[in-house]
Amino acid sequence: ATRTKSADVERADSGIGQMPARKWRNRASETLSSLQAWEAHRPCTDCGERDLPVETDVQNCNQRRADLCEKCHKRRTERKESVLEFVNTEASYGEDLRIIKEEFYLPMQAAGLLSQEQLLGIFSNIQELIDLNENFLEVLQEEIDQAFDQGDDDLMTVCIGEIFLEFVNMLPAFQTYCLQQSSSVNMLNALEKEKELLRIFLNVSQNDNTALRRMNLRSFLMAPLQRVTKYPLLLSRIIKATTEYHPDHGSLREAKSRIESHLEHINMKTKQEGNTWTLRSFRQDSKKKREVINIEMRETALKTVGWLREETRFVMEGSLQLAQPPDGQWVKKGSKTLKFQNMQVLLLVNMKRVSESSLESAEPGPVKDAVLVLIRDKNNGKFHLLREPLRLSNCIVSTDPDCDDTFELIEIRREAFVFRDSDRARTHHWFRQIRRYSRELGSWKKRRNALPNIMISTPHTRP
Repeated sequence: ATRTKSADVERADSGIGQMPARKWRNRASETLSSLQAWEAHRPCTDCGERDLPVETDVQNCNQRRADLCEKCHKRRTERKESVLEFVNTEASYGEDLRIIKEEFYLPMQAAGLLSQEQLLGIFSNIQELIDLNENFLEVLQEEIDQAFDQGDDDLMTVCIGEIFLEFVNMLPAFQTYCLQQSSSVNMLNALEKEKELLRIFLNVSQNDNTALRRMNLRSFLMAPLQRVTKYPLLLSRIIKATTEYHPDHGSLREAKSRIESHLEHINMKTKQEGNTWTLRSFRQDSKKKREVINIEMRETALKTVGWLREETRFVMEGSLQLAQPPDGQWVKKGSKTLKFQNMQVLLLVNMKRVSESSLESAEPGPVKDAVLVLIRDKNNGKFHLLREPLRLSNCIVSTDPDCDDTFELIEIRREAFVFRDSDRARTHHWFRQIRRYSRELGSWKKRRNALPNIMISTPHTRP
């Protein structure tokens, strides 16, 4: 009888007993309640807050919305609308550009209403803007389509800032058009008074051509100016709706800063040329004037070397300290004996375009030339070239272990320069970049036997 009673107890609670079993059931119930409470107030996937709304209708519960708080859901909706607005307005702007070409430029050229020089004076670099818009819009549309195909209905994977920075070369093209706008309108007004056939063509086109929406040529010619001033507003809307943890947040801010700097630079150039009109300015602080000066220096460098903008890459640019050693014994004494002066240095590389139809080639073409442009920058924002650009194909770049905070650039049969940056790591980076293109261009190894000092000559050859 005693053995049977013990067996019954063992079968009832497996040796745990009734009290522990009740405690376990209570703990399991508490854990389940905690999990349900956490599920009801789970953190937002965007901001981490726990103020998610409780869904009452399970069948209509949207899982995407249930993972977001109300604030982040609204922000995502605003970001999607801002991204689509950016792409759609870019498409509308491109359509206006095509109207300028197909409804005005080509008919006027075919009918011989104006000479080629007059057409160029009125329409400026409109074809360059068309090509840029087509490439830019194609990449934007591909990003949108890819996001939708991957199930990203909120377009969170679309990075407008990164794409804009890839096509930042379109900003100088806008500048060229904007600076010629005043003379273009004056030329059009003068020719319209002189040529009756031109006046008739413009009037008939405006009234009878439905594609023009009853707008005249002058209205369409303002499209690039309106578009370039709208970029900061569109980017600001996307930035406002993009959390700072988004991978595109930094690129968006940089893109906005770049376009604002170019607008300020355009206004500065218009004032220098005596024009009264200016583009809308978005600058709120004066410290960003440095960027405007950098744009001016890049333009000066391009004019000096005479390269095409689309074939030029600005590999490095910034402030360096420069000295010219009086003799060849400066290394023994150390770089402290040299007198350094601050200089703005730009490393430009001329790349051969792989394809004429593509703006940004996936693989850069071969390097045709590389130069260092030395600019003396004054405190009042004015600057001038120190000398003609240093062509790296005619230079030898070397460093010495005893003076690892500097590097030397020797121009064949001419001058020698010693450079350094305030930061030693950046000095080494400058040295590696300049040496790379110096080696890539010319046959310096054959000339120097791979030795940095031209006065050294050895019978053996280095591997």
